[in-house]
This record gives sequence, structure tokens and C-alpha cells, in this order.
Amino acid sequence: MNCIIIDDELTARTIINKLSSNVPDINVVEEFSNAIQAIKYLNQNTVDLIFLDIHMPDFTGFDFIQTLKNPPKIILTTSDANFAIQAFEYDCIVDYLVKPITQERFNKALDKAKSATFTSKATTNPTEEDSGVNDLYVNIDRRLIKIDIPSIYLVEAKGDYIHIKTETKNYTVHSTLKKIHDKLPDSLFLKIHRSYIINVDKIIDIEDNSVLIKKDVIPVSRSNRPELMKRLNLL
Repeated sequence: MNCIIIDDELTARTIINKLSSNVPDINVVEEFSNAIQAIKYLNQNTVDLIFLDIHMPDFTGFDFIQTLKNPPKIILTTSDANFAIQAFEYDCIVDYLVKPITQERFNKALDKAKSATFTSKATTNPTEEDSGVNDLYVNIDRRLIKIDIPSIYLVEAKGDYIHIKTETKNYTVHSTLKKIHDKLPDSLFLKIHRSYIINVDKIIDIEDNSVLIKKDVIPVSRSNRPELMKRLNLL
């Protein structure tokens, strides 16, 4: 996995280089003290991963990300833990490392980056199976809450919020149905109505234009019914 380091502090870049050298399949190809240099490099080259500092002169890490049309996977490295919620808004960010960084924590971040890279490659080929990523993180009261994806049986849109129902707990999140639909694996989930996404494996009964999941009776729109019927193992 080829990567670059962007950090205005030489010591920080040296530490990331050292941590990377202890991981066999990580190759640091370049390092930069400012984002402008990195942008010029990325205009001519591609990498798999970027270690990116948030606080830099003239150009923050988030400013840098917004200049990239197709950003690679990014691991944020910072001394400030207050931007974790903001980082969650970017799909390309796979982890958030707070300095000082230990080798163990660094390795975990790389595992996430490798998994995310595999996932994005798999989704470009429709003949491949969905990835094995089973966790979804949602922003609730300035906390990132992990939800086990297979435990989700229903997602309902209500105004500017979505309600996520799981086997053990329900969650209300400020988001859109489209955004969460893009995060859920197609092998399990299906949008059956403009306001509902269901876990097909959790269906108990189907009658007329509705499905029963747990104790919820969910309407099925006429346009979505054919796709639902294709997904069922009919006798």
C-alpha cells in the first residue's frame, strides 16, 4: 500500500515514517510539510493512503480533502481530539489518530484502511460478494455509536431524521435515507418505499402491499415490489 505523509512538523513526519517502517506492506513514497506541495504531487501521481495532519499553516486538513476530486483513504493524525465528529462526515477518512501515536493503535488504523480499500474495490465489480464490513458508526449527541449492521432490521425516514431499528436498540440520527442506503450492503437491505429500507432476512410475512418485520407493518410501493419479489426464495 503506497502512502504519503502530510504534516508541517518534521518530528511528526519522522514518527509516522518510523511506525510505517514496522509494517511490511506499507510503503511511504513521499512526505510533505504543506498541503499545496501534496496537491501538486497528487495531480501527477496516485496513492492508496494519506496520513494527514489537521492543523497546518494556511490550509487545514479538511480544506485539503475538499480539493481532491477522488480522494484516497485518509488517516487523520492530530494532537486535537475535538474534530472527530467533523471527520465522520468524510467517507474517505477511515480513522482518526490522536498524537502521540502508539504502534498498536497505528496498526489498527492501517487494518481499517486496508479493509476500506478492499471494500471500495469490491463494490466496483458487481459480480463480487459484498465486503465483510459489519459495522456502521452514527453520530448521536456528539458521540460516534457503533451499530452492528446485520442487527438492523428497519430504517425509516421522518423529515430530516432517520430511525434505525435494531434487534436490541433503536437510534434516531440526523441524516437522509439515501446516505444510509449507500452505506448498507445490497445483499441484506432493500429500499421498498420512499421512506423505508428493510433487512430482507428479517421479513416474517408478506401480504398484499406490505411486509411484516418484527411488529412493524411496512408498506411496499408499487415500483419497488418487483425487486422485492426477485429477492425472495419462492417455492
